Amino acid sequence: MEPRGRHLRKRDGPKGEQEERRSGEGNAEMHRAPDLVQWSQHMEAVKTQLLEQAQGQLTELLDRVIWEAVQSYPQQGRPLPSTPVDSLSRTREPPLGKRKVFIIRKSLLDELMEVQHFRTIYHMFIAGLCVFIISTLAIDFIDEGRLVLEFDLLIFSFGQLPLALVTWVPMFLSTLLVPYQALRLWARAGPRGAAGALGAGLGCLLLAAHAAVLCALPLHVAVAHQLPPASRCVLVFEQVRLLMKSYSFLREAVPGTLRARGGEGPRAPSFSSYLYFLFCPTLIYRETYPRTPSVRWNYVAKNFAQALGCVLYACFILGRLCVPVFANMSREPFSTRALVLSILHATLPGIFMLLLIFFAFLHCWLNAFAEMLRFGDRMFYRDWWNSTSFSNYYRTWNVVVHDWLYSYVYQDGLWLLGGRARGAAMLGVFLVSAVVHEYIFCFVLGFFYPVMLMLFLVFGGLLNFTMHDQHTGPAWNVLMWTFLFLGQGIQVSLYCQEWYARRHCPLPQTTFWGLVTPRSWSCHT
Repeated sequence: MEPRGRHLRKRDGPKGEQEERRSGEGNAEMHRAPDLVQWSQHMEAVKTQLLEQAQGQLTELLDRVIWEAVQSYPQQGRPLPSTPVDSLSRTREPPLGKRKVFIIRKSLLDELMEVQHFRTIYHMFIAGLCVFIISTLAIDFIDEGRLVLEFDLLIFSFGQLPLALVTWVPMFLSTLLVPYQALRLWARAGPRGAAGALGAGLGCLLLAAHAAVLCALPLHVAVAHQLPPASRCVLVFEQVRLLMKSYSFLREAVPGTLRARGGEGPRAPSFSSYLYFLFCPTLIYRETYPRTPSVRWNYVAKNFAQALGCVLYACFILGRLCVPVFANMSREPFSTRALVLSILHATLPGIFMLLLIFFAFLHCWLNAFAEMLRFGDRMFYRDWWNSTSFSNYYRTWNVVVHDWLYSYVYQDGLWLLGGRARGAAMLGVFLVSAVVHEYIFCFVLGFFYPVMLMLFLVFGGLLNFTMHDQHTGPAWNVLMWTFLFLGQGIQVSLYCQEWYARRHCPLPQTTFWGLVTPRSWSCHT
């Protein structure tokens, strides 16, 4: 006989089972509801935590990118704080010890060329070149009855170019092999003992031989073979560039090598990175640089074509605006009136030459090599034309050279002085830059006439300290351009007069004072 409870459940049948199941599910839902609430709250907390963490990491990443971008724009005159600040407009100069940061960016003119209004200015310069060509053809047709363009000035300027290129080969090989081999000798030598002293001595001896080759060989070839100006330009620019690259490589790599000798691990750079550095358009050595994904060969051809067009443009300007004025100037008596008029006459061709040199070299030539080598950082210059002070103009005109001077003359000078005497460090920068500029002019023209030295060191230094960054506004930009016009006019006028005076009045006997005394002051034929 079955128990009564079981009999009753059996008697209820399916209805009883449904009620029992419903009752169980209700109890389970009552137990599950608090769990779901807790789980939802937990997920909301996790989501909030993840969002806050992601936001913090994104903010940190953006701060780092902005700070590196600020660091890549080193400016002299005002220090940057050691930590990022909210207002980037107050940043002027990184603190002592900050290094240049390379990032992928286009040249400013490439960005501006995408604007139709700015591209029209570029078209105006092309139209000016067409006018020079048409005027040359018209004058030759009227005077001589022929329609043939002659490039006598261009052919003369680039005479003996193959000899200059052959001379470049040992200069480059010396730069390629000697500094890297000297670094390897220092790395292999022990920190103490005779082996260390021998390695250091051999490395220094190799570097001395390398400096002698770079300094003496191009000078000997230029003087012995009487190279014309453009061929001399090739040698002197490569001489200065290779010396600056050698110094940057050793300055950046030697500290790591010395640390490796102290037992901190291998830090010697690879030979491929050094070879790449010798060709890439920067004077600051790094083992790696940001690289673009591909090479645009049409962009390379366009920039080389534009550089060639600038050379032709410069020849037309010199041939039409300078040669007729200064060729016979030494045949007339010297007078202050004639000198002032010649300077004013030379301001227009002088500023044209400045713009052509800037566009041909700092934009076209460097961008062509950067594209071929996939070099990502194309900030070779900044908006120097908007400068309202000469201190800003010097920082933005040639960023490639400015980075080298800032890193290895200004910052190292401050380091030697213990972080004090910023004025003395800046004066050292001006002195080095002025001497090198004057050496380049002396090498190219073949005579010593310290016009660039006086303009750069004396007048440029005074304007740098007087027209500083606190001066803003359109009037200061107009004043800066006025000084640029006058400075270029003085350079073109005085150098052209001296060039023709030394050809019209050769020295009967070569003496030291005859070589360094300006001939245009006394030459009257």
